Amino acid sequence: MSEGKKDMAQKPLAGLKVVELGTLIAGPFCTRIMGEFGAEVIKVESPDGGDPLRKWRKLHEGTSLWWYVQARNKKSVTANLKHPEGREFVRKLIAEADILVENFRPGVLEKLGLGWEALKADNPGLVMVRLSGFGQSGPYKDQPGFGAVGESMGGLRYITGFPDRPPVRTGISIGDSIAALWGAIGALMALRHKEVNGGAGQVVDVALYEAVFAMMESLVPEFDVFGFVRERTGNIMPGITPSNTHTTRDGKHVTIGANGDAIFKRFMNAIGRNDLADDPTLADNTGRDARREEIYALIDRWCAEHDEAEVLALLAAAEVPSSRVYSATDMFADPQFIARQMFESARLPGGKEFKLPGIVPKLSDTPGGTEWIGPELGAHTDEILAGLGYAAERIAALRADGAI
Repeated sequence: MSEGKKDMAQKPLAGLKVVELGTLIAGPFCTRIMGEFGAEVIKVESPDGGDPLRKWRKLHEGTSLWWYVQARNKKSVTANLKHPEGREFVRKLIAEADILVENFRPGVLEKLGLGWEALKADNPGLVMVRLSGFGQSGPYKDQPGFGAVGESMGGLRYITGFPDRPPVRTGISIGDSIAALWGAIGALMALRHKEVNGGAGQVVDVALYEAVFAMMESLVPEFDVFGFVRERTGNIMPGITPSNTHTTRDGKHVTIGANGDAIFKRFMNAIGRNDLADDPTLADNTGRDARREEIYALIDRWCAEHDEAEVLALLAAAEVPSSRVYSATDMFADPQFIARQMFESARLPGGKEFKLPGIVPKLSDTPGGTEWIGPELGAHTDEILAGLGYAAERIAALRADGAI
């Protein structure tokens, strides 16, 4: 982990105050990125248990390991948004913020008196990032929408899997994470506009389905111009050949991307198929794709005759892009992950050492870092309230009354 406040001051987002009104994945991942690069992130949680992510997946002594990653570098405060003085606290907090990130269903904050118009009146320079299933407008805006729905409506799930089976999901909540990235990008764009153009704050409206849809490459023009509907194609992508996953003699899986013209030639020479390397009909992707079943069948046979280590060594020597399909076990032992500091060491409450994922991206002069892991619920409430001018007696009264 980083060495503390000195490091925080040197990070690129140092000096920014971010308030998070979010739970689970999309909103909290958006603010996690900001916190990793120096922003002061104040996470507002319900006093009644806080973010449900605290209890998701694998727990260590009652708290999710995912929580410790997702909430690193954040300050946790508790506020009961159903209590008028809890809402007043949050409104004062937002009035001093540069960015607010929220992922409530559209209309919820408005009902609480914390909608855009009210917050803008208090803080004209506020950038409000709103992450929701379908956005802040349109006929679907009031419907609940998780990442799974965004992935389905945005087109990702339709094209994921094999053609003879139903669509499948990726192994992570990728729709939420993509939306979070767009939220962070949008917030920084809005801040840039303020700084350079003298503009006021604004709303960054991110719909999960649109965040996924934006990643769908050439789907729109291919359908519009040719009526072409991209379908599920398993591990291959028609038109880009060869690029596939193959099984080795020892039962491991290797991904090989030899779809570049010169790379394909090197690949064929390396596996003893000089005839195909020199075949003019296979000199470009169009020709190779027309014979993809033949090409994939011969690569399958070659991989099945060799163990994973031999396959990877030969392909590396021939400069053919390839990789084993990594499990967590592979990652922890891999020298590239280690050299790039993709694992950070921290300590769980109680002292047990554990690994956190390293910071992305790598900035040469102002890198991000981990100052502390996800905090206990409400750990910073008194500190933040005191900073807003609340006296100790007032804080105690708010707590007794259930406002915080």
